[in-house]
Amino acid sequence: MRTRLAGAAAALAAAAALGTAYFVQDILLMVPCELCLWERWPYRIAISLGILAALLPPRFGKWVLGFLLLVFLSGAAIAFVHIGVEQKWWLSPLPECNGILTLGAPLPLTPAIPCDNPVFIIPHLPISMATMDFVVELILTAATLIFLIRERKYG
Repeated sequence: MRTRLAGAAAALAAAAALGTAYFVQDILLMVPCELCLWERWPYRIAISLGILAALLPPRFGKWVLGFLLLVFLSGAAIAFVHIGVEQKWWLSPLPECNGILTLGAPLPLTPAIPCDNPVFIIPHLPISMATMDFVVELILTAATLIFLIRERKYG
């Protein structure tokens, strides 16, 4: 039963994070950059895996939660790359963010929204959406890892 609850909780948490991104986009009318759009994919996958973990027998649900742990960790990695781009530690790995000339394109692609332009949604708080995403992904990673360790130890 705990595995099913953990799967449902993970799916709900991922849906809340993804819903927040769509709220910022559709209600606050802030256009996401290409890296922002990439950051949404782990949440979509996490919703599916969380639902799957909630529906499967606990023995298989634990395996799904193990994969979910990797999804959250990869989401944190994508968010960290985005933070690095915002802080100008490195260029974005996506050509859409850099205006780099791509093969077959007559001119460099220019981004609609530059990936190195941080989006701040809370006034007077200089924490970007990418940074918030990174923190959320780390929290979800830690929560899933703690659950799996406790299940292995006590379950």
